[in-house]
Amino acid sequence: QVHVVESGGGLVQAGDSLRLSCAASRRTFGHLDMGWFRQAPGKEREFVAAITWNGGITRYADSVKGRFAISVDNAKNTVYLQMNSLRPEDTAVYYCAATTKPIQTIVVVRTTSYDYWGQGTQVTVSS
Repeated sequence: QVHVVESGGGLVQAGDSLRLSCAASRRTFGHLDMGWFRQAPGKEREFVAAITWNGGITRYADSVKGRFAISVDNAKNTVYLQMNSLRPEDTAVYYCAATTKPIQTIVVVRTTSYDYWGQGTQVTVSS
């Protein structure tokens, strides 16, 4: 079993920044690549970003490219999502997810490509 726990959400103003953290356990054998998704009320869960276990490859949704940055600290088994220039439309519950397959081999935007999910952390951006 793999546990994924995200934190760092909050209420901020448009143009502000937040950094989300995702503490993820790793299987005894094999690696886990990680992704971030978000879900606004009444909308489908939406891909945000993904990263390989060693940080070598990243993927971003067009809507956040240039504003958000995903990174990993292997020493702490923690994945981060740095969120800059936040907009009201970024308001959502943000979820961290883990996949047992390399992100190069999966469709990263599909929720079904990921095996484990965190509980979510709320990000609210006011205008």
